[in-house]
Amino acid sequence: MSLLLRRAQPAALIVPLVLCFSFGFSAQALNAQALKVHVSSKAGDRLTRKADLRFTDAKPTVGATFQINDSVKYQKMDGFGASLMEAGIITLNTLPADKQEEVLRSLFDPNYGAGFTAMKTPIAGTDFQSAGPWYTYDDTPGDIEMKNFSVERDFGPNGVGTYILRARKYGAFALQAPMDYPPDWMLYDVKKHQDVEPKYYPALAKYFVRYLKEYKKRGITIDYLSLFNEPESVYTKIKYPEIRVLLRDFVGPAVVKSGLPTKMMLSEAPERAEAYKRYPVVLDDPAARKFVSVVAYHGYDYKNFDKIALLKAKYPDLPFWMDEFCYAYEAGIPPTKKLPVYEFDDGDYWGNTIFSDLEAGTSAWLYWNAILDETGGPWAVSVVHGNPDPNVQHPVVIINKATHEVTYTGTYYYLAHFSKFVRPGAVRVQTTGKSQGVRVIAFQTPEGGFVVQLLNSLNSDGVVNLVSRGRTLGLTLPARSITTATW
Repeated sequence: MSLLLRRAQPAALIVPLVLCFSFGFSAQALNAQALKVHVSSKAGDRLTRKADLRFTDAKPTVGATFQINDSVKYQKMDGFGASLMEAGIITLNTLPADKQEEVLRSLFDPNYGAGFTAMKTPIAGTDFQSAGPWYTYDDTPGDIEMKNFSVERDFGPNGVGTYILRARKYGAFALQAPMDYPPDWMLYDVKKHQDVEPKYYPALAKYFVRYLKEYKKRGITIDYLSLFNEPESVYTKIKYPEIRVLLRDFVGPAVVKSGLPTKMMLSEAPERAEAYKRYPVVLDDPAARKFVSVVAYHGYDYKNFDKIALLKAKYPDLPFWMDEFCYAYEAGIPPTKKLPVYEFDDGDYWGNTIFSDLEAGTSAWLYWNAILDETGGPWAVSVVHGNPDPNVQHPVVIINKATHEVTYTGTYYYLAHFSKFVRPGAVRVQTTGKSQGVRVIAFQTPEGGFVVQLLNSLNSDGVVNLVSRGRTLGLTLPARSITTATW
């Protein structure tokens, strides 16, 4: 099967998985409960359903053992997904109508496809809002009453609102919305000093609430409002002590007064280490903290998972979301790596990153662009707003505009194993054990079932044993693969 796969194999194609009979398992000893297995691997499996397996009471004699202890529970999961931007729907619209719907089903349908459950939708302009020039919802200088506020662009054929409504035909997902910049006229100086003038804090609060209300009128509830995308160091240069004031005294009260169900994120730092350093100034203020429902951060330092674990330990009552990460030359990917990446094997990097963020305590994991074209675009250009030309990036799904070939990348498959099977409400439980190149993480579902993800980063098959409540399952993980076991 080509690695540039267009669809996952139908679930009806049951393929035997290698079971380690050297353990001396007997049919009489097997537990009556069937365990379902799905595999994606470098060898060609793509979310492929394998033959059901069963636990045994026999003790393993070969292979690494991982113990699942569901009496020790960690974070509750909120979801997995990516981001919805104009570049994605522009690219999607180049396909024939039936293929467009197939791609949407593959991303959002929990039975047919990945069933994404957490998505990001930027508030107006960002680097892949590509359907027109840079914009905000009110570019009329001094319009503090928002008389000229409009979201009409978002609900055109290439708009993010239209994209959201089309996606929601196939599955439910939480939506979080951050903002790169407010309208330029709210800044001291858009070219040099891109901080928000405090005199415009009341107007900015009105801007946020108006956005939420206009989307609500059109059938879209924004579940989480995030004040700023990568503030202070990348986009709006507002500092976190100022964000604390804006959230505490203006935006938080305005959202509560509106009666809307939207909850708040304080903002989202570009790196884990920056989140660890900057967030306490907001979260340690009780009057600001009461408006924060989720702590969001990005992964562009490619490390420092321990910093998120420490931050989570400091604020254990708050869920954490890793809500943006991707390959982009602008984000430090060496130009020698050709983007976008077609090779399935690249998914192993994303699998390991997801594992590390979840082990640090995050409850949701979102990639950046869900869909881009074969050039890694189309990207928006507004240098003053931090959107350069070129800005080639890697998406979850690549669509070739000329040939109409659709490539579900390794990113898609490794992320889909989580989004499809680890549904909102599942709780991560303790897993112990170690084997070089192999990782195991487990979850208990709200119904009392279990989902276990097994990652094999080795170039050879790996034998592992899962032990749960005194029962043992032995199986072989294909080289460079992710395996999902559910029971």
